[in-house]
Amino acid sequence: MNLQEILSKKLRRFARSEAPAQSTSLTAMTWRKLRRDPMAMCAVAVIALFAMMALLGYTITPDHTPHCNQQYLELSALKPGSKATFVCVYEDSTASRARHSKGFFARMMAGEPLPYRAIPAYSALWSGDTLVVETYTGSTPNTGELLRYPRGEVAKVATRTFWMGTDGYGRDVLSQIMIGTRVSLSVGLIAVVIALLIGITLGALAAYYGGWVDNLIVWFINVVWSIPTVLLVIAITFALGKGFWQVFVAVGLTMWVDIARVVRGQVLGIKEKEYVEAARALGYSVPRTIFRHILPNCLGAVIVIAASNFASAILLEAGLSFLGIGVQPPTPSWGGMVKENYGYILLDNAHLAFLPGLAIMLLVLAFMLLGNGLRNALDVRTSGKA
Repeated sequence: MNLQEILSKKLRRFARSEAPAQSTSLTAMTWRKLRRDPMAMCAVAVIALFAMMALLGYTITPDHTPHCNQQYLELSALKPGSKATFVCVYEDSTASRARHSKGFFARMMAGEPLPYRAIPAYSALWSGDTLVVETYTGSTPNTGELLRYPRGEVAKVATRTFWMGTDGYGRDVLSQIMIGTRVSLSVGLIAVVIALLIGITLGALAAYYGGWVDNLIVWFINVVWSIPTVLLVIAITFALGKGFWQVFVAVGLTMWVDIARVVRGQVLGIKEKEYVEAARALGYSVPRTIFRHILPNCLGAVIVIAASNFASAILLEAGLSFLGIGVQPPTPSWGGMVKENYGYILLDNAHLAFLPGLAIMLLVLAFMLLGNGLRNALDVRTSGKA
């Protein structure tokens, strides 16, 4: 056994002997403190609800078609709770009746087209083996066309409730909001992951090495910090192009500065600790010293700022979609829904813009409250009061 192995074993033995006896781990203690915060637990419940909605996707939306883009122009701008009758007719007597070959998970992620044509009907009456349908026009009195379908071509006659109404194209607002959750949570998650990778790496390297490395990285941080975030996101979006993934990357590349500054400050204080000096004396590599002995002690602050950045990423994506340079139609996004429907505020249909705006507010508020709860739960000054 060489000297390094002997010193390493003695260091671990010393750490075990000096560690205070605790009945619970730090994670369990943090979770117990977090559960005692009612606002934080409400935030967790809201986030879990939105996450479940995004995960299940098209299996729980009233409109199962891709992007929830089934349009009924006759039913445009219906009030919440409105009902409509549909006559579902097979367009092909053989092929259209067969269920699509997509599996459950494929339908959950991407939806599937309707196997029939759904016709909004003002009235539908059977006359023998023929269904006589008067199409719905939305006018008063109704002046729809009379159509006749033999029993073999009719899939079903169903009444559907639009719980949040329809937009200007006759699309179900509830379905669009539910699928729009995927965009908001995805952009928050991917942007935060990108920001964590860049921010933690640059902040840790700057503080650990110091000198010209620290000066160079701090200069770069200050340059990026001086550029307004929204303008920087717009510039990166224009450079990468409009699209789903481009927005995620653009937002992530602008949110790492806060994380880098926080990590740098934390590492500056931790790198002088005795256990870090012991790791250096044992000849551990720089990556191992940073990622296994220094960064774990910075996780509390990083988690809190990551929750805040999650909320900021959702707001940025909504703003980009509102400006028309974010996620592009027909993919539903909350910011895009506000943009499409804000004109209805003056036409007695304010709910079309209010509902997606309310969804943005609830999700952002939930992440901010969760961040505050995590900050209090991870506060070492109150750890003994859990």
